[in-house]
Amino acid sequence: MIRLRTLFTLFLLALLAGCASTSRQEAVEGQGNAAQWQAHKKRIAALDGWQIDGKVGIRAPRDSGSGTLFWLQRQDYYDIRLAGPLGRGATRLTGRPGAVTLDVSGQGSYQADSPEALLEQQLGWRLPVSHLLWWVRGLPAPDSRSQLTLDADSHLARLVQDGWTVEYTRYTEQNGYTLPERLKLTGKDLEVILVVKTWQPRELGK
Repeated sequence: MIRLRTLFTLFLLALLAGCASTSRQEAVEGQGNAAQWQAHKKRIAALDGWQIDGKVGIRAPRDSGSGTLFWLQRQDYYDIRLAGPLGRGATRLTGRPGAVTLDVSGQGSYQADSPEALLEQQLGWRLPVSHLLWWVRGLPAPDSRSQLTLDADSHLARLVQDGWTVEYTRYTEQNGYTLPERLKLTGKDLEVILVVKTWQPRELGK
């Protein structure tokens, strides 16, 4: 009886250990301190609202260009506006989970269930907008595995996730938050460079 109980206990421990290992989404390396990174990540993840003004450069297989970026985020609602890139004039992407609208100057308005599908259908860009909600804050998206390289300040220097590489080359302090100021995304036949001129971070859900 004792032997069976011991075996059962060992089996439960092995099962729990297996669950713990498969739930680990991040592989972390680099110069930073893991505990400081976790504290930073928790603080930045609490930001559920922001306004960004900046510049964006996009290099695609058939086109390249640059323009200005305006990004308003209010919890699960976003309003992202691009002016000038790839000679398309003004482009505006608005929506929330399950309902997205793309307005392209001189072409019309289009709807879809996801921003990724809409951008690929209408502009030919395979851009992970849902992940960008996390990457722009200097965080990995929480729903898939990621490889992280930390800098000496325990912030992201490099992120590899779902076929994309994101390099963070400059950060800024705004209202007590350390946020990316310059990042480069590479993947899916696209290269995107984002330079943030102004950050206005908020915690709306407090």
